Order: sequence, then C-alpha cells, then structure tokens
Amino acid sequence: MSFFSYGYHVRANGVRLHLLRYGGQGPRLLLLPGITSPAITWGFVAERLARHFDVHVLDFRGRGLSFSAPGMVASLDAMAADVLDLLEILGWSSVTLLGHSMGARVAIRATTLNPERIAKLLLVDPPMSGPGRRAYPVPLTWYVDSIRLAAQGITAEELRPFAPTWTEEQLRLRAEWLHTCSEDAIIQAHVGFHEDDIHTDLLKLRTPGLLMAAGKGGVMLPDDLTEIKTLAPSLMQCTAASAGHMIPWDDEEDFFRLLGEYLKFDLLS
Repeated sequence: MSFFSYGYHVRANGVRLHLLRYGGQGPRLLLLPGITSPAITWGFVAERLARHFDVHVLDFRGRGLSFSAPGMVASLDAMAADVLDLLEILGWSSVTLLGHSMGARVAIRATTLNPERIAKLLLVDPPMSGPGRRAYPVPLTWYVDSIRLAAQGITAEELRPFAPTWTEEQLRLRAEWLHTCSEDAIIQAHVGFHEDDIHTDLLKLRTPGLLMAAGKGGVMLPDDLTEIKTLAPSLMQCTAASAGHMIPWDDEEDFFRLLGEYLKFDLLS
C-alpha cells in the first residue's frame, strides 16, 4: 500500500514551489532533499515516514517541478527564504524539518532565521565545508557532467559510473529526473558549500534534533562531530557506519533504524 497522496504547487518567496505529500496523519514533516535530488527520489523515505507523519517533500527551486529559469538565484539564503515563506503561507508551525546534505544546510539556516516555526531538526550528513575550511569532497564536475548527460537522455546503466553502489531501481529513477536539475542552480549550491558559513548558524542553533553522519561519506569527519557538539549541543548525534553520503540509498535499514531510535518509532517493520 502506498501512502502517496498528491503533488501540489505553492507560490512562495516569489517563485513556484512543487511538493509531494505522503500520508496526511500525524505531525507535519517537511523533507528537504540534497543538491541534485528532486522530491520524487525521496519517495521511498517519505513512504516509510508517512506511517507517523504528514510528510511533504520539497522540490527546491531549480529542481524537479519547481520554478527554474536561466540566471535564477538559487543560493542558500534564497532556498532558506523559500522554506520560511512556504511555512508562513501554509500556516504551519511546530514543523519537523528533515534535510539531507544541501537540504540539511538549508534547514539549519532557516531554523536560525525563524526558530519559532520549527520544532525539530533531522539533519543527514550536511556538508561541513565553508570559508577557511576543507573543500566539499565531491567535485562540481561530477554533478555537471551527469546533468548534461541526463539532459540528452541517459539510461540507468550509463548513469551507473556516477553511483556504482545504487540499485537498478534507484538508478532508473535518477536517470528519469536528473535532467530537471538546473545546472545554474547546482553550481550556485556547490559554490555555497565553500562560501556559506554554516558553523556560525550552528552556534546560534537551539532547536532540538538529530545529526546523522555517514561513516564512509567523507562529508562529515569525526572532528566535525566533535566541533558540532560544542557549537550545537541541542543536536544528538549518530553515525551510519557503513554508509556513504547518500545514507538511505547506501544502507536503508541502518538509516531507518537510527532515525527510528531517535524518534521512538519503529521504522523498520
């Protein structure tokens, strides 16, 4: 049985934002995907969470079915403003934000700007790069090359070199939707990984939540976790030891086990 309900659009912060809704029961959870992950690619996570939450998955501007245009602004601040205006327009408060990678950075920035609307954070392997810090480990060419291939039409097998550990089903879905990711938006996000100071945001953070690191991703290192314990003590920490950066794809069972332990829900059965 699927918990998918419908897709819908909201005009927020001056742009059209597309979301997918799963479930409809329980507290609201807004899922914020990563740099090249349209909302539909997080459907398998939303389906599981919809047993306990009213789940809404966002297509960030420049991705999926949301607004996209040459020369658009797709910075961290713009995406955080999108999220906050979306919450304002929909009249949502006490929302749980689940963000992966870039989406986790957006969740952090949005929460520091307006903590009253956000009750809980679930942060999955946010990049800890920034001014004066080590570079984000995935080069921009990895994203741009795959997007350009997808724009021409790419098969799951042709996409496999970019994600060799993924299943055939995962690769097929990515091959179908990757072309919707704007190259401009992805470049701005990747530059932002190096120019936006997320550590200053973490220092301001008081909202409770979970920080999940990938044991094999190279995006968050043990030193980062130690630093974040001091910067943001409101965040509990856990590590998916055998997973790379795309934790739910690399080790789905451990992802849901760790998330369920924090939320006190059984997400495995």
